Amino acid sequence: MHDSQSMQPGAPAQAPETAVAASFGMIHVCPISAVAELLVRTRARHLITVINEHMLLATPRGFSRANHLRLAVHDIIEPQPGLVCPGPEHVAELISFARRWNHDGSLIIHCHAGISRSPAAAFITLCTLNPHVPELLLAERIRRASPTALPNRRMVELADAALERGGRMMQAIERIGMAQPALEAVPFAIESRHG
Repeated sequence: MHDSQSMQPGAPAQAPETAVAASFGMIHVCPISAVAELLVRTRARHLITVINEHMLLATPRGFSRANHLRLAVHDIIEPQPGLVCPGPEHVAELISFARRWNHDGSLIIHCHAGISRSPAAAFITLCTLNPHVPELLLAERIRRASPTALPNRRMVELADAALERGGRMMQAIERIGMAQPALEAVPFAIESRHG
């Protein structure tokens, strides 16, 4: 995105968020704290919530419930007593939702901090909608968009099997390396179409 110094003289000022809002087929990834603002700025009509059950967002006013996927899972990679580990059924719902969305306008994906579950959901969505694009390319584009993204390995592993990617999704998130430590991610956007 361009800053105000790069604009032509006399051109109306436009905030970076407004420029993103005008785009279609964009995936916006964020922590729960940024959801309300992003809904307004992007005018998104599709939302994925991947968070603990007691933190699940209500479907926003004006949304069709069919356009809000709510996955109640904890940010863990193996079963733990009293917690909900991401399972094949959650990933199947995510893949189905991504296919229904199919690049239509903006899609917001959030978890609690925007670091693990939502980047995993974004990567899975990208792999679902771009079946012939190398997994590493998609993972690298997420890394460039967010230095703090650390996709939940359990979600990615399950999607790798469901999408018949032959282990390449897991290899891709290993190749992009460790994320920068953060308590909460800065929201980022990535195009949904790649080739």
